[in-house]
This record gives sequence, C-alpha cells and structure tokens, in this order.
Amino acid sequence: MKEKKKLSLAAQIFIALVLAVIAGLLMQKNANFAETYIKPFGTIFLNLLKFIVVPIVLFSIMCGIISMKDIKKVGSIGAKTVVYYMCTTAFAITFGLIGANMFKGAFPKIATTDLSYKADQTISLMDTIVNIFPSNFVSPMVEANMLQVIVTALILGFGIILLGEGERNTRLVTACNDLNDVFMKCMEMILKLSPIGVFCLLSPVIASNGPAIIGSLAMVLLTAYVCYIIHAVVVYSFAVKTMGGMSPLKFFKGMLPAIMFAFSSSSSVGTLPINMECVENMGASKEVSSFVLPLGATINMDGTAIYQGVCAIFIASCYGIHLTLPQMLTMILTATLASIGTAGVPGAGMVMLAMVLASVGLPVDGIALVAGVDRIFDMGRTVVNITGDASCCIIVSNMERKKDAKREIANGL
Repeated sequence: MKEKKKLSLAAQIFIALVLAVIAGLLMQKNANFAETYIKPFGTIFLNLLKFIVVPIVLFSIMCGIISMKDIKKVGSIGAKTVVYYMCTTAFAITFGLIGANMFKGAFPKIATTDLSYKADQTISLMDTIVNIFPSNFVSPMVEANMLQVIVTALILGFGIILLGEGERNTRLVTACNDLNDVFMKCMEMILKLSPIGVFCLLSPVIASNGPAIIGSLAMVLLTAYVCYIIHAVVVYSFAVKTMGGMSPLKFFKGMLPAIMFAFSSSSSVGTLPINMECVENMGASKEVSSFVLPLGATINMDGTAIYQGVCAIFIASCYGIHLTLPQMLTMILTATLASIGTAGVPGAGMVMLAMVLASVGLPVDGIALVAGVDRIFDMGRTVVNITGDASCCIIVSNMERKKDAKREIANGL
C-alpha cells in the first residue's frame, strides 16, 4: 500500500501562518477573545521551547567541544564567529540609519508633549563582561541566561577534554552524547506542535495590531521592513555565496521553516531548535552549529540594529532634532556593543533602543512613539537575527571543512 506523503514542516508552518493572519483579521473586533483564549496556547508552546533550549545548548556545545578534541579549534571557531557577528551588526545599523534618512521626509510628525516611557535599567559594558561568567552552577539554567550557559558548557567540555583518553573520559563522553540524543528527541516532539504554536502566537498579534499597521506608523514600519529585506537578501546572499560556498537560493529555501517560525514567535532563542535543524539539513557540521547558533541567538542582532537605526531617526525627527555624523557613529558603536549584552527574547530590542538613544542624548521617552507596534517590528527583526546566525554557521562550517581538507593533504604528503 502506498504511503500518504506528509506535508513538510515548512509547509505546515506556512499554512498555519496564513490561517493565523485570516483568523486575526476576522477577530479584530474581538481582540480580547484572541488574547484571552488563543494566546495562552502559543505561550505554552514557547514555554516548552524555552524549557528544551537550555539543555540542548548545554549538551550540544559540550558534545561539539568534546568531538573537536582540541581547545585551539574551539578558539578558532569562536574567533571567526564573533568577528562575523560584530561586522554584520555594525553594517546593519549603518544600513538602518542610511535607509531611515532616505525615507525621513515621508515619516509622520507625531506630537511628543505627553509622552512617557520608563526604560529598563541599562547595564554598563564592564558589568556585561562580568555577567558573562556565572557565579553559580545552577542559576544560568534557571534564568536561561544563554551566555552563561555557553560559558558553563565550554568549561565542562574543556574539563572532559583535559581528562585525557581513558575509561573515565569514554564514560563521560558516552553519557553526554546519550543525554544530548534524549533532549534532541524531546525537541523533535515539541517541534511537531510548531504549526499550532505559530497560529496561537500570531493570530492575537494580528487581531490587536491590525488597525495600527494601516495607521500613522505605516511608513516607519515599511522603512524598517524594506531595510530588513535588503540586508538579508544582499548581505547574507553575498556572504553565503563567497565565504560559505552555497547558492543563496538553496540557503533561503533551507531556512524557510526557521524564518516563518521566527516571524510568528519573535524569539531568537525560541527559534534556536528549528534553526539548528535547518542548517544541519543544509550540510553545516553539528560541532559548528551547536556552538555558533546558541552564541548567535544571544549576541548577534542585525535585525535589532536596523530597527534601532530606523527608530532613532524617526524619534529624532518627531522631536525636531537633526542627528550629526559623530552622533550616528556613536550609535553604530553602542548598538554593536549592546547587542552582546541583551538576550534573544521578545522585547530585548526596546532595552537596546533605550541604550542607543541615551548614547546620543535623544529623549528615551520617544520610545513610547513606537512601543505600541513594537511586536510588528520585532517579527521582522527576529527573522533577520536568526538568518544572520545561520549564514555565519554555514560560512564557519565551510571554512573549517577547507581547513581540515588542507590539513589532511599536508599530512598525506
């Protein structure tokens, strides 16, 4: 008997996306119903993803490090990753500022008299560096602090390598790999619920924000999305083609499930399991993806950088302030450094925006102008963030493959 062909995950998520948009538009007059009875199921799904992300990051990084058997190789991959992330983030905010300046004339002029926005406490650069290192073994897992989880995994992985070959080492390696496999199976189960999660997360957003999209901020949203699309298509296509040795078409096609999920969930960390699956299906090595992607979900925020550039110019124009070139350069530097200190969760962009505005003396109250539709901005910026992570993974994977091939040839001679 011929088996019925199952729809791919990408197709299922796409159908859920379309249905969510239709349902959201139909529920516009009853947005409370969507918020009260549909959104909680989406939240349950996101909670399940966040629950599985910490053990997956911990054990997949540990297994990746153990499989490399060489601390120098981990350092080499780490250095390439951080340089790529910093460069693309700096380029992204520059591009956001240029794009916003081009569209500035079409931005609406909104009164700024009764605005108030309380910014979350911003953290200094030195505090950020200190906070990377955990003071407690359990708290990084409890708080889902990804940078601290990564540092914990690195220390444990290095410890296992330094034990040297032997029975104890073999037992530990087997245990780590087995636990990693168990959590991967749990992730597969949770990912099967993706279409339901996407529908329940997106339809309430459409129901409550439908009219706002057509409202006064339409031009600002359009500018941000034009910049998102151009950055993703031009920068990542070029990088993947030249340094990753992959056709951009193949890359974006392979990324579809992760892109659609990121769009509806607005969470880089929540999209991490799907992103890992996508890049590994495209041929990225597991040892690279298990290190590069969790790090990217935490420190690589190209989409968020574009959003800050666009919003800063819009807020400045509403206050009648003209930003000078030195101020824009300060913003580029602040956004690039701030991206390391903010976690990949929904709304992190607002904290970063407060830091960027404060760095050039713009009123932080101006965030209230865009806060109402932040979730719409967030959907697009998360897609750019996770696509940037994946492009880095493909590039580093390709570079490591070439390096290994050269080493093998040299050893052969």
